[in-house]
Amino acid sequence: MTIILDGKALSKKIFKELKREVEELKGKGIVPKISLILVGEDPASSSYVNMKAKRAKRLGMDSEIHKLPENISERDLAKFIEKLNEDANVHGIVVQMPLPKHICERRISDTVDPRKDIDGLHSENLGRLLANEKCLVSPAAEGIMTLFKEYSIKVEGKHAVILGATELTGKPLAALLLNGGAAVTICHSTIEDFKRYTLDADIVVADIAKPKAIRGDMVKEGVVVVDCGFNYVEGKLIGDVNFDEVSSKAYAITPVPGGVGPMIIAILMRNLVKAVKLYHLK
Repeated sequence: MTIILDGKALSKKIFKELKREVEELKGKGIVPKISLILVGEDPASSSYVNMKAKRAKRLGMDSEIHKLPENISERDLAKFIEKLNEDANVHGIVVQMPLPKHICERRISDTVDPRKDIDGLHSENLGRLLANEKCLVSPAAEGIMTLFKEYSIKVEGKHAVILGATELTGKPLAALLLNGGAAVTICHSTIEDFKRYTLDADIVVADIAKPKAIRGDMVKEGVVVVDCGFNYVEGKLIGDVNFDEVSSKAYAITPVPGGVGPMIIAILMRNLVKAVKLYHLK
């Protein structure tokens, strides 16, 4: 019987533990605080930011949302971030992506203090991850590894194929899997024939923004499948994996919704607490 990697259930366990940790930190005089920056008025980005702020408050943390105009210059955005870097009461900073096209996302990610970079996007954190050193790691990538741990899915000695090479998921996940002893193949989303890679995979991670692109004939029996796709088709959330076809062959699979999505918020909040403990406790 196929195991469903239930991110929703696991996120609840993580939130319960975080609530306890937040209370302990409050006893030491520290209230974890997250600053969320929203540039422009994209409805999806606005929804994500509000969701993060509400979750932080439900956990007993402080949160604030900074809404900035779409036409803000890169320089002014960087100056705004630098003020938050200097604010000792702010422990985590999130710049909601994507940013307007006139702003370089890499430069902005590197403007955030790496000690407050709870999205794990700063070059220093990415480099530390590659070196297998302690750092703040992408919530999506860390969330997937946390699911594997919860369901006792071993990565050592396995061949993992990652479809999609983003800095939010694919690249940091490749590093985590390598650090865990896996053989890793990472494919850019522009690759036309994924099948020749996925058929050999023990673990397939799909993050290519193509609804139901990964079909049953593209994977082998007993595969572990992680679907990071968030595609809205006729108002319905659809993953990158054809769940009905692939789940019949998989040992374990994430659903969409309810798989990776809830884990991203949970690990973001865990990263905020981690940042406090690593860098702000005296």
